[in-house]
Amino acid sequence: MAKDLDELLDEVESKFCRPDPLRLGMVEQPRGGGGGGGGGGGILSNDRNRAEAKENLRSTETFKKEHDLDSLINEIFEEPNFDKKRFKLKSKSSGNASVRASIQGLGKSCSPVYLGGSAVACGIGTNTSQRACDHLRCIACDFWVVSYNDYGWDKSCDYLFFRNNMPEFHKLKTKLIKKKGTRAYACQCSWRTIEELTDLQTDHHLRWVCATEPVF
Repeated sequence: MAKDLDELLDEVESKFCRPDPLRLGMVEQPRGGGGGGGGGGGILSNDRNRAEAKENLRSTETFKKEHDLDSLINEIFEEPNFDKKRFKLKSKSSGNASVRASIQGLGKSCSPVYLGGSAVACGIGTNTSQRACDHLRCIACDFWVVSYNDYGWDKSCDYLFFRNNMPEFHKLKTKLIKKKGTRAYACQCSWRTIEELTDLQTDHHLRWVCATEPVF
């Protein structure tokens, strides 16, 4: 970049800063004079012209850079695919209201872990606050456990049904039976219909744990 600028300056000097007969004629020549005085006036004029040319060139280069930067910014904002609102946070919503996720329990875990019917409140379960855990995860299939209030699973459910349809509610609902007071739980490899508060440790076949981060 510096080399190009020097070459441009040399070109400007060669065109505009060399002694010009017209310019030299405008400079007052010493009277009675020797050629040395005239040469001094020509050098002074050349130096002044060279300084002015360099200053004008620098101003031109600065203006050009600023103009190019403004043009680039304008082009970016005028792009049809540029979304000025893309940095705004978007709220997440669940596809099914019956699939719950607790944000109050972020960073906490249930101890002990409870399951429960629809009459049992959901949240962080403790010995003194017996709530059904609503952010369960299966460590066998690595799926989040879904739950549906006032529903139970049909007796015809089998492993392949959940293996092929989890976690799509519109597919799972074909095996859900409306039953008030119960809550249907399922992951990709296990399922349960629960009516009362139940300690998860009493069911040794389930590989469900209370996860520290809920699903949104």
